[in-house]
Amino acid sequence: MNGIADTGFIVGFVNRTDEHHDWALEIAGRISEPLLTCEAVLAEAAHHIGAAHVVLGMVRDGFITLAFDCKEHLPHLEALAVRYADRKPDLADLCLIRMSELFPKHPVITIDREDFRIYRRNKRETIPLISPP
Repeated sequence: MNGIADTGFIVGFVNRTDEHHDWALEIAGRISEPLLTCEAVLAEAAHHIGAAHVVLGMVRDGFITLAFDCKEHLPHLEALAVRYADRKPDLADLCLIRMSELFPKHPVITIDREDFRIYRRNKRETIPLISPP
């Protein structure tokens, strides 16, 4: 299985007391290649976990790989920010929407089902998700 990792998945995977820990472990067990993500997600995850070295270790160990450069996609990110201004998306969400457009066969692995059911890639397409039940 492949995918695009959001913050909540990473935090749930690392934090044994997180309500989504068991779900994240189950998903991680099905991963067959490094999960894609962006620097904004890594920054959020490091903040929530309280240990940047843990998140960086996940990149070093090949569990997660950076697959996005904001600078290269700035016009798309700005357009998405305007389109979803009413939802006040953070930079990580905007990057993940754009990544879903760039990697259409990769579902977004997120606990944020509410927002990602609203967000659309390529303006109209639903974003495939893997989220807790």
